Amino acid sequence: MTTPAPALLSARGLHVSFPGRNGDPVARAVDGVELDIRTGETVALVGESGCGKTTLARSLLGLVRPTSGSIRFDGKQLDHSSRALKAYRRRVQLVLQDPSGSLNPRHTVYEAVAEGLRIHGTDGDERDAVAAALSRAGLRPPERFFLRYPHELSGGQRQRVVIAGALVLEPELLVADEPVASLDASVRGEILALLLRLRTELGLASLIVTHDLGLAWNIADRVAVMYLGRIVETGPVEEVLTAPKHPYTQALLSVLPDAPGDPVILTGEAPDPSRIPTGCRFRARCPVLASGEADRAGVAGACRTEDPAVLGAGPEPGVACHWARPRVSG
Repeated sequence: MTTPAPALLSARGLHVSFPGRNGDPVARAVDGVELDIRTGETVALVGESGCGKTTLARSLLGLVRPTSGSIRFDGKQLDHSSRALKAYRRRVQLVLQDPSGSLNPRHTVYEAVAEGLRIHGTDGDERDAVAAALSRAGLRPPERFFLRYPHELSGGQRQRVVIAGALVLEPELLVADEPVASLDASVRGEILALLLRLRTELGLASLIVTHDLGLAWNIADRVAVMYLGRIVETGPVEEVLTAPKHPYTQALLSVLPDAPGDPVILTGEAPDPSRIPTGCRFRARCPVLASGEADRAGVAGACRTEDPAVLGAGPEPGVACHWARPRVSG
């Protein structure tokens, strides 16, 4: 059995909390996360809106300071001083969901891509670096796009400019927050193919934040399913998405167009990070508990009173579910 490569980015015991307003309870947006991303690996972080995945991504980028826990990059603890974060963000770049909102409408494509070089004061020829980044992002010949403005481009071209702006600094890790959510279906495949090609050609690691399990299937090596601030299932993408163990993952997959059987409609209130229940955090919406299946399996009491342990960060599959764990070990 081969030993997995050391993590490029790792989180251990990560918590991010925000104070409530007017005496409201503290919101535990990230509530104990262990996560590794290795060089050249693409990890998809999936879950509903409000589950904490964007806060987790922002914390890994150094944009939100953790309440507790640790983040390490290339073996070193993340330093939140301004100087250290500037150096860190050259190696770890963010690609946002909405390219129209990411690009200054008054800046040309050249200025948008060159901005990172100017901020970080890199050596070398700026024009050559901008041209190379645009070319890698699929905008060829790059010089044809230098003097264009965002409104003169299609949605797919704008997203490629955003990706080129990240690539120009030659990062080791991309964090992409819903990178194709705002694009037409005809363009989504092109951008996904581009991200896959960048992994192959440049050895880039990626964290893809998405609510779309179909996207995760097409692009990721591993998937981490997040619910109410915590990763509840993780493992190789083929294993998790073809044989999901956690009832939440099963429900997410059941509504995909090609999913077998009837969709599982989750009842109850949407997750609220200021009111995390005792026991399993999914229990109020869990169809296994509601149907009596957890009672028949003898785990209903644990579901209501015992918080499943935080999943480890390793590459092996894991599930934080009292009902699923006996079935996995058996």
